[in-house]
Amino acid sequence: MNNIPDNHKAGFVNIIGNPNVGKSTLMNQLVGERISIMTSKAQTTRHRIKGIVNGDNFQIVYSDLPGVLDPAYMMQKMMMRFVVDSLQDADIILYLVECNETKYNEELIGKIKDLGKPIVLVINKIDKATEEQVVATRTVWTQVFPEADVFTISALQRINVEALRDRIIDLLPLCPPYFPKDALTDRPMRFFVSELIREQILLQYQKEIPYSVEVVVDSYKEDDQMVRIGATLYVERNTQKAIIIGKEGSAIKKLGTEARIAIEDFLQKHVFLDITVKVLKDWRNSELQMRRFGYDYGD
Repeated sequence: MNNIPDNHKAGFVNIIGNPNVGKSTLMNQLVGERISIMTSKAQTTRHRIKGIVNGDNFQIVYSDLPGVLDPAYMMQKMMMRFVVDSLQDADIILYLVECNETKYNEELIGKIKDLGKPIVLVINKIDKATEEQVVATRTVWTQVFPEADVFTISALQRINVEALRDRIIDLLPLCPPYFPKDALTDRPMRFFVSELIREQILLQYQKEIPYSVEVVVDSYKEDDQMVRIGATLYVERNTQKAIIIGKEGSAIKKLGTEARIAIEDFLQKHVFLDITVKVLKDWRNSELQMRRFGYDYGD
């Protein structure tokens, strides 16, 4: 923390939006690294994932939060409660919507406004919309957030992302850095390994299966030549376990291969990955089990 200039800025920038809006894509573009998993499926983010960007006189701590939704079971209720609680430490709120999106959670919007923090309204996916759709979306949401800065972007195509980043820097408060200046995230390596495995589950399995699986990295041993990883997939029912494994183990073999390749690319090292599957009945509706899995969303 030595030699920090007096004009140094730092702050927490929390990214909020629905599960389909592309929060993880924007997070990764702003950070410049693949921090959050990205798939075409909704509800990929379950935890708060921080990505840290450092400059000579600034530090931005981005947070990709779980998507805003109407909760259907205990895990989603806890996730939504955490989204609301996390607003308290935000210095800037990035509220992300997509073209033609008009619905919103009035209670959450009210809590955001009550904070009195700078709000940046980001309209994403303009590459997939007409100019008329972009204008109509902007009209709706500027009535919801009349005081907000507004940016129309495509996170996937990086359209206007740099301009958004520059505005975020402008809005940061004067403050020393919160994390070491060489930090990229506050999460340990095991977390990213479990997320990369979960990403492959989202990509390879259909319907409810990906949302019923929790990934736990039981062991992580690294030497000069290789990283040896043991992971357990917890599902809620025996039928789900059978689908994960597949006929004669074909599905889990493919999962293990693709996950190992992704982890090797992330770690830049050879990986031995051993995956097992266990049934833990109705874990998503058990607050105790979720806390054991690291879903500590507060009281």
